Amino acid sequence: MSFLRNMASGLRSLFRRERVSHELEEELNGFLETATEEKIKRGMSRPDALRAVRLEHGNLEVTKEEVRSAAWESFVQTCWKDLRFAFRMLRKNPGFTVIAVLTLALGIGASTSIFSVVDAVLLRPLPFPNPQQVVTVWELSADGRRMHLADPNFLDFREQNRTLVGLAQFSTGPESVSGGSEPVRMNVAAVSQDFFKMMGVEPVQGRDFTADELRLHGTPAMIVSHGYWQQYLGSRADFSNARLTMGGQVYSVIGVMPQGFDFPAGISAWISREQLYGWGPSRSAHNGEGIARLGDGVSLKQARADLSTIARRIKSQYGKGTDINSGYMLIDAAVVPLADALVGDVRAALVTLFAAVILLFLVACANVAGLLLARTVARRKELAVRAALGAGRGRLVQQLLAESLALALAGGGLGTLAAIWTTNLLPAILPADLPRQQAIAINGAALLFTLIATLVVAVGLGFFSASRAGGWDLNEALGAGSRSYSAGSQKARSALVIGEIAVTLMLLVGAGLLGRSFLRLISVNPGLNGEHLVLATFVPTTPQTTNASIRPVQLIDSVLSRLRGIPGVQSAGFTGELPIATGFASGQFLILDGRQPPANFDEWERFTQTPGNVGDALYCVTSADYFRTAGIPLLRGRLFDERDGHDSLHVAVISQAVAQQKWPNEDPIGHVIEFGNMDGNLKPLTIVGIVADVRAEGLDRPVTPVIYVDYQQRGLSGNASPMILLRTSAGAGPVVDAARSIFRDLAPDVPVKFSTFADEMGGWLSVKRFLLVLAGVFAAAALALAAVGTYGLVAHSVTRRTQEIGIRMGLGAQRGDVLRLILGEGARLAAFGVVIGIAVSLVITRLMSSLLFGISAMDPLTFAVVAVLLSAVALLASYIPARRAMRVDPMVALRYE
Repeated sequence: MSFLRNMASGLRSLFRRERVSHELEEELNGFLETATEEKIKRGMSRPDALRAVRLEHGNLEVTKEEVRSAAWESFVQTCWKDLRFAFRMLRKNPGFTVIAVLTLALGIGASTSIFSVVDAVLLRPLPFPNPQQVVTVWELSADGRRMHLADPNFLDFREQNRTLVGLAQFSTGPESVSGGSEPVRMNVAAVSQDFFKMMGVEPVQGRDFTADELRLHGTPAMIVSHGYWQQYLGSRADFSNARLTMGGQVYSVIGVMPQGFDFPAGISAWISREQLYGWGPSRSAHNGEGIARLGDGVSLKQARADLSTIARRIKSQYGKGTDINSGYMLIDAAVVPLADALVGDVRAALVTLFAAVILLFLVACANVAGLLLARTVARRKELAVRAALGAGRGRLVQQLLAESLALALAGGGLGTLAAIWTTNLLPAILPADLPRQQAIAINGAALLFTLIATLVVAVGLGFFSASRAGGWDLNEALGAGSRSYSAGSQKARSALVIGEIAVTLMLLVGAGLLGRSFLRLISVNPGLNGEHLVLATFVPTTPQTTNASIRPVQLIDSVLSRLRGIPGVQSAGFTGELPIATGFASGQFLILDGRQPPANFDEWERFTQTPGNVGDALYCVTSADYFRTAGIPLLRGRLFDERDGHDSLHVAVISQAVAQQKWPNEDPIGHVIEFGNMDGNLKPLTIVGIVADVRAEGLDRPVTPVIYVDYQQRGLSGNASPMILLRTSAGAGPVVDAARSIFRDLAPDVPVKFSTFADEMGGWLSVKRFLLVLAGVFAAAALALAAVGTYGLVAHSVTRRTQEIGIRMGLGAQRGDVLRLILGEGARLAAFGVVIGIAVSLVITRLMSSLLFGISAMDPLTFAVVAVLLSAVALLASYIPARRAMRVDPMVALRYE
């Protein structure tokens, strides 16, 4: 702190130099007068006393200079002079300056941009009071999977824990909401008691839910987001009469959340979970996510132990037989910080990306260090003269630090501008589901990162240059024509280039692995044909919000009938979920085969105790034409048809994986199952057909058993993302316009979102594509920098060895010999860099295994291709100066220098 105070005092002194000089003059004159008076008191005359004092203390002007040179203002003034001199030197060498500044700007700008993403998504605290206390609560299955909370388990956790301030549950889904300025399809969260208390946030206007609104079939109430309030409710101050209709129920708007509150992400309204659903009895139906707040002084470890004890008690009391084996009954509990739960798998991708940009930054610094080293060598005589005239090592280091600081400041300033520009472009390539991306900006934290990076570069490059300059022999450096000085510098530059090549290989290997993984991923057959497939996603409403004579199933019938008549539409079908793009509901189904279905929940629980009676599958509501429209082939039996009415025998179509799982050695057609826990319909289902498997949960996941039911028999319950698929023969534009008009005619208050299967796939692949694109850009930039560094080193070597080359050619060496000599130098650099890079990459790439699909982190083909590519680029960079060396005139070369 005293150092900082002295520095601040020095800066103040610098800007009031005349005053300081006057004060120093007065202080010295006062001292002179006091010493003179002392001698006068001893009997000396005033002239003799004054003369004696001056003889004792010497020339006061010299004293003034000594005081000024020891003061902080002198040090600051010297630094300022050094900095101005450094900028003048950079202006005198525009070629060097432009290359070095642009290289540093590339490294600093890219690092700052990615840091702004990492800071917003991973580092910045959540915008809630004491966010470190907010946690998510999960059940753990037998295979270690995290599951949502079953209602009875949630209630036990809430009532029996001793470490949480409270525990709430929430679930989300898209809904059609009308009653505002226009109908809108938006995400709505059903939240339980104390949800907003757990978040530490209250409505900025209005109030939270009351007791009557937190009971089953109580008063419907809704809290809306600040954005919805502004856009659809006109920012009205009095919303006591505001009524919104959703799912056939009218909700009173009772509150508005603060601007910026966005949890769960993308939610526009919150309703009471208890009022809508109540609490179910099943301990294997996982309905909602848990959110809690740790008590004061409670650690994450203590909360985990507390809930784990409760979970084991639940397992011991209720978990028996098939429930546990099937993976739907908890065996333990997990408590995860909300910040970690929000980022999920994105953390590994962003950490990998940030590591890649830091490697690019190191390559840029190594390139500039090589340029500075060559420039410092070229200035050896200037620095030697300074040393000969009395400049100490510290003074030379200070000058070189000032020059590297000037270079770093120019690169940092330009890099900051580049980072601001890049950050404005990031939303175009960022994954749509990247959490907290609204907070990405070049803010104070990003600028601090840039400042630190700039200072690190300045100090590192300055001391590196000074360390190389300090090893010269003064007499040798002053001697004209001496060339021996460059041997050590050449070795240092070679080491830098080898390091560049090694780091570049690491980046190229990472990008290559991600690229091959991405190609493997998109080449996976999803199980359906996505070409010319248009999707219309909507939430069918109930009679209160549409034509009173049209119920949801009838609405879909009417829409499908009209859509099939659009020119260019080959077929149209309905589905409750789309493979890959949306999340399927999953659960247990019962195999009846002559047994009576359970009449109530207790019988259902007893039924599951026999392993052969149950199976696990995804649940999907579809129409008969869905399979043909999606391109899912029928393997055996039949699909839904006109025989399958609402009052007829209920039927199901199963995927091949279900058949192989439960009936591996027999024909499943005709077997009877019950899947009522998914849609509340207890009517048995007779299997009438088997269709091909789809990768319902993602291209990177194995095929999953799916049971399809007819929407005309079962309604729309059990699936959250209903949509109509249109197989078109031409472009989507005219078809979408016609389809939008049909929806507007039949259901004007039902918001519809149109997209293509390619769009949905693009959204699912967005995180992987984002990582691949940026890693590829960084690798390409590093490759270019490595090529420039190799070229610069070999070109400098050719210049240094011009006389040697002339002697060789004078003694009979051919041009091919000279070419091989120079290329050999580049080949040695490439070989050392490639070997070191491969060795390090074999260790580092293991950390990115979770980001790869269908390929090993040590894939030999990727390593081989990258090694060959990098070696070829290094040889090409060496070939350009080698050709120049081949054209050297021996007579001119012998007179060189």
